[in-house]
Amino acid sequence: MSANLRALPLRIATFNMENFGGVDGNETGTAARTTLQERIRLLRPQLMRLRADVLCLQEVDGQRRGSSRRRALDALDLLLEGTPYSDFVRASTVSRTRGTPRDKHNLVILSRFPIADERQILHELVAPPRHTRAAGETVAIEWDRPLLCATVHLTPAVKVHVINVHLRAPRAAFVPGGKTSARTWRSMADWAEGFFVAAVKRAGQALEARRLIDGIMDDDAGALIVVCGDFNAELNEIPIRTIRGDEEDAGNPHLAYRTLVAVDRSVADSRRFSVVHHGRPQMLDHVLVSRPLLAWFRGAEVHNEALGDELVTPQVVAGSPESFHAPVVAEFLVETGA
Repeated sequence: MSANLRALPLRIATFNMENFGGVDGNETGTAARTTLQERIRLLRPQLMRLRADVLCLQEVDGQRRGSSRRRALDALDLLLEGTPYSDFVRASTVSRTRGTPRDKHNLVILSRFPIADERQILHELVAPPRHTRAAGETVAIEWDRPLLCATVHLTPAVKVHVINVHLRAPRAAFVPGGKTSARTWRSMADWAEGFFVAAVKRAGQALEARRLIDGIMDDDAGALIVVCGDFNAELNEIPIRTIRGDEEDAGNPHLAYRTLVAVDRSVADSRRFSVVHHGRPQMLDHVLVSRPLLAWFRGAEVHNEALGDELVTPQVVAGSPESFHAPVVAEFLVETGA
């Protein structure tokens, strides 16, 4: 490091908190309903352990205040109370109709540093694809959630573009008339159509993220960019390949600088999983960075020591207060000038 440059430690973390806040401050529909305080008792130590300077959260639910239809992130406020994060600057997604947090699955960015240019992206860069159903009806396939993008200023001259994502899970989406009950499909063709729609949603979100990244790089080839969150995909799957943009996919050496790198690849294989699904460890939560930001990368952690099985544990422990996603954190030492 040059003698006249100052190095700034920076920890960026992502955590899917699994419907945090629930319904009226509780978890949903189990006989042994988990209270908000029980969830806070488990989740707050996880957040403290991250020691994050920038924290991207997924699945933060909004709560109604009294009889109002408008929602706020009151449960999140209680979780952060008494922690350093309570003083962080906040950006979050909102309902397009009310301008306040949605009931479920809000994205939140918390930052020790100032935030500018906060915005959510939903079909601004990719129009909803049109799908013709077997009955001949043509419908638009819209994403379930927006992207959340914010510019974090480490110093007045050094900024990081933070993009928080929660891509659609690879499970069949709703198809009108396709089910006989909440869990039972009418036919395999109906299920397959729902699975197809879900795949289009997930791939479309990834394409919108890639176009957002390219737009940032068009303005600044040396941009410091981090894309993090719950991708519901492993590195070799289509959504991550779409966002990363590996040079062998484009076949163009002049585009190599536009590729993103998954820093969690630096974690040992035995530790590299953020979800356990029916005994199978999977890495579904990621931190992807641009090449200029990779220059300052120092290490990654996946806090999965207490991770339960997302399929098995809920069957054994009704209303478990845990999140079945492990937090992921990446550490950087950024040169910010004299």
